[in-house]
Amino acid sequence: MDIVNRLKIKKVQVREIPGWGPYIRQQWEDSFAGHLSYKEKEEIHLSYNGFAHGYLWHIFSYEKRDCLKETQANEAFNNISKNTCYVFYQNSDYALIIENATFVTASDFVQKDDYNEGDIFVVDKDFTWTYVNTHEKFRSIF
Repeated sequence: MDIVNRLKIKKVQVREIPGWGPYIRQQWEDSFAGHLSYKEKEEIHLSYNGFAHGYLWHIFSYEKRDCLKETQANEAFNNISKNTCYVFYQNSDYALIIENATFVTASDFVQKDDYNEGDIFVVDKDFTWTYVNTHEKFRSIF
């Protein structure tokens, strides 16, 4: 069962927004890594070889932003007030807008599908917090 179906079962309103990935990734980077210079972004592989986006979650693994990890991150995500959020992937232009996300939990974003886009990001519509589930199973919330 893919992520869209898992969310719809929970009565979450899901709208697929193909092509929005680059826009949301840029907003995410501006919000969570905007305090870093381009050189600092290159050093942590957030930007590299002239490409705008390397690994966004490196902002946390290189400790350039405070975060909660693993169980604490999952619990914080499960308990934070959620209404409208964006869901996007590191390496895809595919994205979702989810509404009525109150009962969405961290386990909804564990990659269970054959079609795996890799690192998955959830961010509130105002880009004030984020939850990341990466290919390395590093989970964080800011």
